[in-house]
Amino acid sequence: MVAALVGATLLAAPSVQAQTAAELALEQRVAELERQLAEARAQLAEARTGAPVTRDVSEGAETATAAQAPVAAPVVAAEPVADDGSKIRIGPLTIGGAIRANYVIGDYPGRGPGPSRGGHGGNVELDTFRINMDLKHEQLVGQLEYRWYDGYNFIHTGWLGWDFDDGSQVQVGVNRVPFGPGPYGVSHSWFFDQHYYVGLSDDMDLGIRYVTGVGDWSLDLAYYASSEWNGRGTSHDSARYGYDTVEWGSGLAADGTLIDAPTNGYRERNQFNVRAIYAFDDVAVPTDLGLSLQWGQLDGRRADDGEHWAVSVHMINSWNNWLLATQLTRYRFDIDDDNPLGTDALIPMGAYDFAWPVATDAWIPAVSLSYLHETPGIPWLDSVRPYVEYSNILKREGDFNDSDLFVLGAAWARQGWYIYTDAAWSSGNYFVGSDGDFGVNSDDERNFRFNLNLGYYF
Repeated sequence: MVAALVGATLLAAPSVQAQTAAELALEQRVAELERQLAEARAQLAEARTGAPVTRDVSEGAETATAAQAPVAAPVVAAEPVADDGSKIRIGPLTIGGAIRANYVIGDYPGRGPGPSRGGHGGNVELDTFRINMDLKHEQLVGQLEYRWYDGYNFIHTGWLGWDFDDGSQVQVGVNRVPFGPGPYGVSHSWFFDQHYYVGLSDDMDLGIRYVTGVGDWSLDLAYYASSEWNGRGTSHDSARYGYDTVEWGSGLAADGTLIDAPTNGYRERNQFNVRAIYAFDDVAVPTDLGLSLQWGQLDGRRADDGEHWAVSVHMINSWNNWLLATQLTRYRFDIDDDNPLGTDALIPMGAYDFAWPVATDAWIPAVSLSYLHETPGIPWLDSVRPYVEYSNILKREGDFNDSDLFVLGAAWARQGWYIYTDAAWSSGNYFVGSDGDFGVNSDDERNFRFNLNLGYYF
């Protein structure tokens, strides 16, 4: 009996071993399918958003990077800038950068009492030099970017994050605030739209951001302890990339002229952001419809504390190579008039080493229409994207003039090269002329600027 059992066991052993091998093969196959599924999810997310990108306000070329969120809000523009192999790869780090030059003609010939954004009219001058580092080690990701301009420099981005298996991502550090239809508002141009100049697009702050997707929804949740820190420049608190409420050492007289005054202003604290975008894919014109909410505190310096909020509805419609982006925003900085400016209708905001009062209560409509034309038959050009854009800061203070911006231009891409040719008209944007501003805009004069921006990304 025992011998029979032993013999039966020996006879059964090969089949047991075969069953174990089969199970092992199935387990390996399941693991491989799970890996392929994760890759497919990431590719689907990138297909919905465009390539994960970083982009400048003045150096607007977008370059692909593996360290961006795999699930994110739809990107308004995704101009192709190829990686030509010039980037340096050291283990999990990818190191690159960009250098840009600017040529300006129009009503902004000199540096004047405004931000230096292109030098003297008719001259080609160095605009920006930047260094980028992207980290990708298994699920650990990160990004660092630092920039140098003429006379000032600052950190642009600096965060570490984690890619979850479901395609979600968390970022901790100086990262882009989720607000609006994409990273850069509705705009494709070198100038961006007016949302940028009141801190409501392409704004980097210090905090934690969680990005995820549920079905056709793209969701962002974020908390920011403060704005990013001031860099090195001649201004008191405005050597920074994105527009923030800042401290400054000047004030306004009753007639709107600048006067010297002790340092005053506001610091952003404890800001919360929520953004939800729904993708309508199975329609004749694919559409991304979204809502963005923002609320935060203001830490007053020589002024009472306040708060700020903004709400925005936005939409992106795509048809073949056409792209229509629209956005309507209401924002408010709720402050008292017991500050050195003596009014609750203006608040100092700064970037690019320059600060100036901005209207505290306004609506901003913005629209951009563009067409991406790929050029495989032209050896020196990969694509060109012409666009027409309009945005306006409609101020609720009756004595203030609105600040609008109209841009007609095109973006040209060839491997690492990215070139902007923009004609801009504005009443109230001091990047276009030295007479207007985002606050009172007392001159209310329309200015013109033609801007040629040449950039090489490596």
